[in-house]
Amino acid sequence: MIASRRPLLSAGLALGMGMGGFVDGILFHQILQFHNMLSGRIPNTDYVGAKVNMVWDGFFHAGVWMLTAIGIALLWRAGRRRDADLSGRLFSGSLLIGWGLFNLVEGVIDHHLLQLHHVYEPAGLSVWDGLFLLWGAGMVAVGWWLCRRR
Repeated sequence: MIASRRPLLSAGLALGMGMGGFVDGILFHQILQFHNMLSGRIPNTDYVGAKVNMVWDGFFHAGVWMLTAIGIALLWRAGRRRDADLSGRLFSGSLLIGWGLFNLVEGVIDHHLLQLHHVYEPAGLSVWDGLFLLWGAGMVAVGWWLCRRR
């Protein structure tokens, strides 16, 4: 019997996207305070701006929490299947692909198209936004390589 790669791949992609979102929100929004969800449109320079951005950061975190919860459920289902490939390489690769996809989608949509915020808001659209996309593409490439190897 050939083991199915799809169950673990789906779980890893969802978990990777959720984890990527949490790292973005916790590191860039909260710890470093480089940007907030809407800081490109509503500056975080007064009480009202800070409150609005905090609410939208909360919606963002709720979304990545949902992605993570879906990933956990998919991982649980994959672990219960007899035909599922449960390789650590496949799981690690799919986590990297998911995180990289998060960076690419969020970077293109929020940073470039909608300009809701930038990686380092005081600099506006800058090299930091390009590096964010490059980092995402690198994670997808390494993840793809890990998933393809037997």
